[in-house]
Amino acid sequence: MTETSSTSATSKPDRGRSGDRRTERRRSPLGRLGLFYRQVIAELRKVVWPTRNELTTYTTVVIVFVAIIVAIVATLDYGFSKLVLWVFG
Repeated sequence: MTETSSTSATSKPDRGRSGDRRTERRRSPLGRLGLFYRQVIAELRKVVWPTRNELTTYTTVVIVFVAIIVAIVATLDYGFSKLVLWVFG
């Protein structure tokens, strides 16, 4: 008795069988699309959305960071262009 229950619990499913795919009800493309949208809406309800203050802070941080990176890249570009003109004349 224990041998039967332990072998069924540890045995791997047969990969050759069609399994749950064929027993599952086939859905039309519109039915699958509707299911997809229902699942998306259910997941979006679980999201913890930022407050207006947090959103403003995050946006400010991103804009400042991008401005700093743009300044660094522009400075390097200007410096390298002057260097190339000096070397190749």
